[in-house]
Amino acid sequence: MELEITEGVLVENVTQTSWILNRLKEMGVKISIDDFGTGYSSMSYLKNFPTDTLKIDQSFIRGITSNTEDDTIVSAVINLSHTLNLRVIAEGVETLAHLEKLEEKGCDEAQGYLFSKPVPPDELQETFPADGLWLPNTDQEIKKAG
Repeated sequence: MELEITEGVLVENVTQTSWILNRLKEMGVKISIDDFGTGYSSMSYLKNFPTDTLKIDQSFIRGITSNTEDDTIVSAVINLSHTLNLRVIAEGVETLAHLEKLEEKGCDEAQGYLFSKPVPPDELQETFPADGLWLPNTDQEIKKAG
């Protein structure tokens, strides 16, 4: 199980939040910081909280192919995450160009409309069949080896 926490929640009561997150971590729950880079973005979170994953906010992903600053921020977050042995997930991946750029940078995972729009629970079986084949939410073909 993985718990996603926004940066805002982390700063509400740092002592209590740290205690709770450490207890959850002891129980085997993974901790993910959601929307990283949009809130307070203190590096002390990465040092003081038992974090497993950083999720890069979609506002940076949207501009990754057209905005030098967004591209640089995404690279920095991915490199920082990997240096700290954290997984990194890109939110808001909507195009193949986004996905290719993130793959080049070594991003661990991606989520967004390229893969699927939000799906009600009763439709999950149709969207994600048991054979595990992923069909992107696009007319373009994805050309990947193996």
